[in-house]
Amino acid sequence: MFTGIVEQVGHVISVNKGTGAMVLSINAAFDPIPNPGDSIAVDGVCLTVTTCDGQGFTADVSGETIKKTTLGDMKAGQRVNLETAARLGDQIGGHLVYGHVDAVIRVLSVDVRGENRVVRFDLPRELSRFVAIKGAVAINGVSLTTNNVTDSWFDLNMVPFTLSNTNLSLLRAGAQVNVEVDIIARYLDRMLSIDKKPGIEEMLKNW
Repeated sequence: MFTGIVEQVGHVISVNKGTGAMVLSINAAFDPIPNPGDSIAVDGVCLTVTTCDGQGFTADVSGETIKKTTLGDMKAGQRVNLETAARLGDQIGGHLVYGHVDAVIRVLSVDVRGENRVVRFDLPRELSRFVAIKGAVAINGVSLTTNNVTDSWFDLNMVPFTLSNTNLSLLRAGAQVNVEVDIIARYLDRMLSIDKKPGIEEMLKNW
């Protein structure tokens, strides 16, 4: 579990692709140093550390993750948002984030407004019911609040601190990002869909 508050921006050292999987090596200094088996969110994708020292770490990336996220397009030198897993009792400065990406979406436009930027993203139809005005989404692992929302797009205001401390300052129209919707919205949608189904008494009446 993560909070969407990026701890640091690392750099991809190497991407070693195999048959249906790959190994990602990232340069980043952690204190304390993560142990093998620990979880780190890389651009919003929860990965398991395989090796780690004071200068960086490696993680295996499965074929499913390659297909469903932007990690398959990673290149050496690329900047990535990093967050280690939250501990029980930690302050949640953003919102609860699983690190399970729902979709890869596209940047439609970037509007520079002084030191801020308003970035518009396309919104896949299957995710539109989970995104609400002033709701929470994670973009490349960064917890952000939506401004305007329609059935096909939403936009976010990015403040100078976010732009300076994440890789979101690099976003341009046409870029692809990982998005994870708010898990509370997901569970509410699930509960409401179950409530609409007939209960056991109604089913027996019609038997």
